[in-house]
Amino acid sequence: MCGICGVAGGEPERGRELVQKMCGSMAHRGPDDEGVVQAAGVTLGMRRLSTIDLAGGHQPMRNEDSMVWVVHNGEIFNHLGLREQLSAAGHVFHTQSDTEVLVHGYEQWSEQVVERLNGQFAFAVLDQRAREVFLARDRMGIKPLHYAIDGERLVFASELKALLQDPALRRGVDPIALDEYLAYEFVPSPRSIVRGISKLRPGHTLTWSVAERRPRLRRYWAPQLNIDGSRHKRDLEEECGELRAVLRESVRKELISDVPLGVFLSGGIDSSAVTAMMTQLGGDVK
Repeated sequence: MCGICGVAGGEPERGRELVQKMCGSMAHRGPDDEGVVQAAGVTLGMRRLSTIDLAGGHQPMRNEDSMVWVVHNGEIFNHLGLREQLSAAGHVFHTQSDTEVLVHGYEQWSEQVVERLNGQFAFAVLDQRAREVFLARDRMGIKPLHYAIDGERLVFASELKALLQDPALRRGVDPIALDEYLAYEFVPSPRSIVRGISKLRPGHTLTWSVAERRPRLRRYWAPQLNIDGSRHKRDLEEECGELRAVLRESVRKELISDVPLGVFLSGGIDSSAVTAMMTQLGGDVK
């Protein structure tokens, strides 16, 4: 669990000061490292919890000519395969971090990099050549990402309270979000409990033009529904075998880490199955 934040637009000095405050409010999300960078009227900040490439994964992370900067919260499960593709295309890597895969992946595929990612993530890219800030959230919305558009500024952060470090943002409860919370016990995207602050929807990206000062939202993924009924023609044993294979592959991807792994074991069917597969796959379970 890391914390990312940033400001695009406004006075640079105030932007840096605000990002430092936002980083401070998320210190619990990233006790291992902190970083801030400012360029092209944009300030990015990061609080890091190190899990992959502990020594070399400092963020914000840049490409060779500093035209692309990335802050990233999460984990890219298929980063090794993407690294091979990017290396074959001529990109040179200097760390083992999955964040560097995002850096070179954005260089190679631009915004379409998200469609190649398998993981849980929320990240921001500063593209100085295009003068754009690109935000992306994983398909299931596992990692959070909040944002607010205040006149000619874009402000974003992993946590709602980080955005509330900005004195320019109005405080006030969104009555529709409150109604949703009382009905569902959570606030569905894109609303948040605070009026004027939104959550980037799962499977969506937001591109902010620094010059035009306006956002462009795009949905890059949607679940595919089986509507022809073909799956229901299979027997129970076949269905159980597929479920077991999918679950096993999901657990295998989660075992990629440079730090010890733990599991919340309640004794129920789901946590017991996950723990059993972790041990079968050679995971050193704590």
